[in-house]
Amino acid sequence: MNNPFSLKMSLSFAASIRTLCSYSVRKFPAEYTTLVVRCVCSVGLKGRFAFNHSKLGVDRSRLRGEVKALSSMADSVRKKNKEVKVFETEEDLAVSLAKYTADLSDKFAKERGSFTVILSGGSLVKSLRKLVEPPHVDSIHWSKWHVFWVDERVVPKDHPDSNYKLAYDEFLCQVPILPGHVYAINDALSAEGAADDYETCLKQLVHCNILDSATSGFLKFDLTLLGMGPDGHVASLFPWHPLVNEKEKWVTFIKDSPKPPLERITFTFPVINSSAYIALVVTGSGKADAVHKAFDENKNPMELPVKMVSPEGKLTWFLDKDAASQL
Repeated sequence: MNNPFSLKMSLSFAASIRTLCSYSVRKFPAEYTTLVVRCVCSVGLKGRFAFNHSKLGVDRSRLRGEVKALSSMADSVRKKNKEVKVFETEEDLAVSLAKYTADLSDKFAKERGSFTVILSGGSLVKSLRKLVEPPHVDSIHWSKWHVFWVDERVVPKDHPDSNYKLAYDEFLCQVPILPGHVYAINDALSAEGAADDYETCLKQLVHCNILDSATSGFLKFDLTLLGMGPDGHVASLFPWHPLVNEKEKWVTFIKDSPKPPLERITFTFPVINSSAYIALVVTGSGKADAVHKAFDENKNPMELPVKMVSPEGKLTWFLDKDAASQL
């Protein structure tokens, strides 16, 4: 027979921890709340102090409900305009990312008559694959989309290193976005010329009311979809590079990228952070260390540029279990 006193105390303890975690979500950094909740759940399930089921006779099915609620808090932690979502698999992440993007598309298409989206390269595009499958591929108002790139390699559009080619081959060619709504760089220009030309294009779109102006004075995109490198770089803004601190330009260029190809153009952080919504999508154990450091308040942003991502709107981290393994 269950020990009524032990059961009452165990459930009371769990409820108290839930209250504590709810408070910490509002008062403390999200990463601390995540760690506290996970530690509590670990002690509750495996420890001998409070939840030794064989000795205390606790009703595990009831307690499991309490622990599940706490675990859910750990996997979706909110702090002001930041949310961290952790998924069991990359497949689960891709499903959630597609719904997130589709919901924002519907929101802005109804409110503004258009939806402005920034893409990045790397594995991010692969994680968008669920958008080209039912139900999203048939329900999204693709004609309202305007697509941009947060950075681009200064190579021909058909070059294997081109972010445009990557996005076209894996995503854009499968959806009916209007060709005139896809804004690739002019690959016939030098790096400096391509950056100036892209910034001029953006300013014209602000003038035409396709893009909005943010309170910061920079242009405002509806959604920026960012990836992150194992070194913590985003866009083509790399650790210890002077461009991390660029505050005036909308688009700039780099000729000494630590990753090939050497020449690229990139949005600056003031433009990235003017977005209404930013999704930071990170998968794989190879990036777990950078994710861990990104939540370390003592790390220098010059060492880990992803720490500079701090939008006027809302930031959501999409992490699979491997990427979040060191949190």
